[in-house]
Amino acid sequence: MATHPSADAPHIPVLLRPLLAAVAPVSGTWVDGTFGAGGYARGLLDAGADRVIGIDRDPLAHQMATTWSGAFGARLDLVQDNFANMADHVDQVDGVVLDLGVSSMQLDQAERGFSFMKDGPLDMRMAQDGPSAADIVNQAEESELADILYIYGEERASRRIARAIVKDRAAQPITTTLRLAGIVEGCLPRAKPGQSHPATRSFQALRIAVNDEYVALYQGLMAAEQVLKPGGKLAVVTFHSVEDRMVKRFLQARAGQGGHANRYAPQQDIAAPQFTLLSRKAIGPDDVELAENPRSRSAKLRVAQRTDAPAGEIDPKSIAMPQLKGTR
Repeated sequence: MATHPSADAPHIPVLLRPLLAAVAPVSGTWVDGTFGAGGYARGLLDAGADRVIGIDRDPLAHQMATTWSGAFGARLDLVQDNFANMADHVDQVDGVVLDLGVSSMQLDQAERGFSFMKDGPLDMRMAQDGPSAADIVNQAEESELADILYIYGEERASRRIARAIVKDRAAQPITTTLRLAGIVEGCLPRAKPGQSHPATRSFQALRIAVNDEYVALYQGLMAAEQVLKPGGKLAVVTFHSVEDRMVKRFLQARAGQGGHANRYAPQQDIAAPQFTLLSRKAIGPDDVELAENPRSRSAKLRVAQRTDAPAGEIDPKSIAMPQLKGTR
């Protein structure tokens, strides 16, 4: 088994041990669709994968990998793209792993604008191109801001926060993370010990909007179904309830568990399921992992195995994909 200096791996892969146990034995070609700092890719290679294709749209991930990826030679290929487009790069693979959300390496860099704990430009762009969080905060209508905060962040005080943002930006554009965090904090009760920071949901919502994450997740799940060979494994790690609900409903629908039949309705032909669920419930962190990595607290892992049924299409509404008003 290969060893890697800790300095080369600042990111701790969440739920790596249960993931590897759930997809064992690991062999053949795998896709790490959210490569990040490479934790899952290394874990898969060390566990027996012949080859891993690491996909990430963040140029920083590829820059960081240059310090260690050469040790794996041809066993590790890197692709700079959104995992939603994995079908453009691979086909007939033995496994796909997705670790959703923002990585610790992104949070730790104040200049990326993901963290409300460090002052930096209000950016949040994973691919480092296109409109930033500052663009949305300073240009969106109040009603649109409220919808983003409520639908993407499940923030109950969305209207109050949106109103405060619009009022504050009228005096001066909001361009830094701590200024936005302060506006949000001023709209909510002070957090009690053990509770999340008041700006957590708002920052999550803006990050999702900037990076179009729910559309990418929907497209990525469909792409994984397309590229996995029969018997291939899909493992997805989520960090909040909306993502997990999407993954859960997608896998249930594709495993033929998308609803209860009406015995009085006309009999219909039911398509063969594209996946078999390998765990009935989501897998969470154990006590050891919680002690080692508090970030794993909200993480959930779902695992399924591809059948030999043809890949198909699925309505995003059927898997509860959140959509802003006026979008399809």
